[in-house]
Amino acid sequence: MSVQGIIFSNLHDKNIPELTRRRTMASVPYACRYRLIDFALSNMVNSGISLISVITHYNYQSLMDHIGSGKDWDLARRSGGIKILPPYMTAFSNNQNALYNTRLEALKSVNYSVSRFNADYVVLSDCDVICNIDLNDMINDHIANNADITMAVKRVLLTKESCKRNVIVDSDESGRITDVNAYPPNVTGYRDIDLNIFVVNREYLQSIVLDAIAHGYTSFNRDVLSRNAARRNYRIYKYDGYFATINSLQDYYTHSMELIGDSKNRDQLFNVKNRPIYTKIRNSAPAKYSDSAKVSNSLIADGCVIDGTVENSILFRGVKIGKGTTVKNSILFQDTVTGENVFLNCVVTDKNVVIRDGRILSGHDSLPFFIDKGKMI
Repeated sequence: MSVQGIIFSNLHDKNIPELTRRRTMASVPYACRYRLIDFALSNMVNSGISLISVITHYNYQSLMDHIGSGKDWDLARRSGGIKILPPYMTAFSNNQNALYNTRLEALKSVNYSVSRFNADYVVLSDCDVICNIDLNDMINDHIANNADITMAVKRVLLTKESCKRNVIVDSDESGRITDVNAYPPNVTGYRDIDLNIFVVNREYLQSIVLDAIAHGYTSFNRDVLSRNAARRNYRIYKYDGYFATINSLQDYYTHSMELIGDSKNRDQLFNVKNRPIYTKIRNSAPAKYSDSAKVSNSLIADGCVIDGTVENSILFRGVKIGKGTTVKNSILFQDTVTGENVFLNCVVTDKNVVIRDGRILSGHDSLPFFIDKGKMI
C-alpha cells in the first residue's frame, strides 16, 4: 500500500483577508512558532506519507520560504519529498482561464501532475482546520470498508450562525454518507461536519478530475460528493480529538486563546504520543526577561525581549515589550515592537508592527483590534 498527499494552500484565503493579503492561508502564523500548513504536513509525515504536493494559488513566497527543502519535516529526499505545484499547470483550470476558487478547480489546474500519481491512495487536506489526526487509522478504515472516498468528520453542536460556515455530512448507521449539505442557512443541534480531510482511491481521483474537465464541474462538494453519494461508497471517519476551524479573524483569535485557556487543548494538539507537530527551526536566542518583566498564562516564543507585563497573550519570535507596557489578551506576530507605557488589550498585530510610547489600544473578544504588517502607531 502506498499513499501520496495533496495540500491546498490557498482555498480559504477569503476567510481571513486581514492575514492573507500578503501570504497564503497555509502560511498564516499560529501558536507562537507554527504556520497553519504545519498541521497538515505533520499529520501526513507522522503517518508515513513522504510524497506530498502543495497546490498554490498566489502570494506563496512566504510559504516557499517556510517550507524550504522540507528538511524540517524529513521531506528533503531524492525520491519523494515535497513539491510545490504553482497555478496554471494546465489549460483546463476553468473556462475564464482565471485562478481557481474551489478544491475541484485546483485539482483540474494540476491535472497533469495528478495523472502521473502512482500511489494506491491519495490524502487531500486543506489548511483551515487545525488538528492532530492519525491518518494511518483513517486510511486503514478506508481500505477495510472498500470505500471510494473517506471524509474526516467531527460531531459538534451547531448554532444558526455556525452552520453557515460548515459542510454538514449525513450518514447511515454503517457510516456510509447519504448526503452532503454545504453551508446550510438554518441547521441546529449536534451534527457531523466536514474537516476538509479526505482519503481517495488514486484511480478514482484521476477519473473525478477528468470527468470535471469534461463536464465543467467546479464544486467538489456539490458536483462530486452530493451528486454521487447514492451510488458510490463514500464513508465518514469520526475524529474525536481537538480541532479548530479558521473561518474569520475572530475565529483565529478565539481558537488561539483556547490554547492558553485550557491545557487539554494544547496537549491534544502538541503532546500526542508519536505524533509531534513539526515546523521550521529558526535557532533564535532564548526569550529574555528583565527584572521588571511580569508574564503569566502566555505563550512566548524564542527571541523575545520583555521588560513589561504580559498576560493571557501569545508572542511570536522577536517581539519586544517596553518598560511599563501591559499586553493583555493579545497576539503579537514576529518582530512586533512596543514602546514604553503602552497598553494593549485584545489586539492582533501582523509582522514588523511598531507601537510607539504611551499608546492605548483595545479591541474586544468578539472583535479584536487588528494592525496590518509593517504599520507604525
